[in-house]
Amino acid sequence: MDISSLIAQLIGGAVGGAAGGKILKDSDLGQIGNLIAGAVGGVGGGSILGSLLGAGGAAAAGGVDFAALAGQLVGGGVAGIIVQVVVGLVVNKLIRKQ
Repeated sequence: MDISSLIAQLIGGAVGGAAGGKILKDSDLGQIGNLIAGAVGGVGGGSILGSLLGAGGAAAAGGVDFAALAGQLVGGGVAGIIVQVVVGLVVNKLIRKQ
């Protein structure tokens, strides 16, 4: 994995985490919590997605593959939403006991 894929996953995950907290109010962790949970989920999910799809062909040749970066961004965003919602629900329901 190169640095551009990692940055795309971080950004996608952070945006996904922020959106997940706004969409499902029961999972809201606050702005910073949503961003952190989403970014962690984005990197993890984007890495899994990248390994399943076999990304990285053009980057190895020295070029920039914009389609692969867009895929990393979207994959990181979806994984960021999922992780933020799950972590937010667990924290808000079990630990904070609201």
